[in-house]
Parts: sequence; structure tokens; C-alpha cells
Amino acid sequence: MLEPGSIAAAALGGGMIGLAAALLMGLNGRVLGVSGMAAGIITPAAPLRERLERGVFLLGVLAGGLLLALVLPQALPGAYSHDRVLLISAGLLVGFGTRLGSGCTSGHGVCGIARLSPRSLVATAIFMASGIVTVYVVRHVLGGAL
Repeated sequence: MLEPGSIAAAALGGGMIGLAAALLMGLNGRVLGVSGMAAGIITPAAPLRERLERGVFLLGVLAGGLLLALVLPQALPGAYSHDRVLLISAGLLVGFGTRLGSGCTSGHGVCGIARLSPRSLVATAIFMASGIVTVYVVRHVLGGAL
């Protein structure tokens, strides 16, 4: 059995994301970018079939996370917060960042880097640097834990 947080678990998860990205590109000719998928659902100009496909994909992503939380809750230590202000603020910041960066870590970090996109390489470096700075500030400056 895979231990949560182990290198094998991370490799399996990364492999599954890579497989999903490759299948979506190979079968539908689309880049796996979750923020783009979400934006495409609410775009009225998009054909209904396309919006439904995106919705089903995103429901699958959410269902997978929910299933993992129910079956193996120790795999997600500290992933939950009951602080609504924190959750709403984090969601708005992530949404703003994905619009500002023209994509998210799945689109730029997984698919863009695989295609050697210079824009995605820069965006991913900025995502990673921002995450590192955020963890440092929260843990060492503000004295909290993530």
C-alpha cells in the first residue's frame, strides 16, 4: 500500500495527471488546464456540448478528491479548513492569479512545460516562487502553519 506523502504516492499521482493530460490532448486535442475548463463552462458563446464535456471533467476531478478524502483521509493532512474567510480569500486569490497568469499550474505546469512553451516555463517558475514565499511568510514571519 502506498503511504501518504511518500515518493511512490507522489509519482503515482503525477503519473495519473500526466496520463489524463495526454489522453485529453490525444483524444480531444485540448490542453488540460483546469482554470480554462472552468472558464469555458461559464462562457455563453461556447457550444453546449463543449460546456457539458468540461463540466463532466471538472466533476470527475472533484469526485476523485472527495473519494480520496473518504477512503484515505490521512492522504490529505491539513487539507481542510473551516475558516470561511480564509477559504473565500484563497479562492479569490487563486482565481485572480489564474486570470493574471493566463492559466493555472495544470495548464502551464503540466501541459505547457511538456510542450516547452517559454510562457509556461516563466509562469510555472512564478507559481513555484510565489508558493515558496507564501509558505515562508506564513510559517516563519506570521508564525502559522499551512
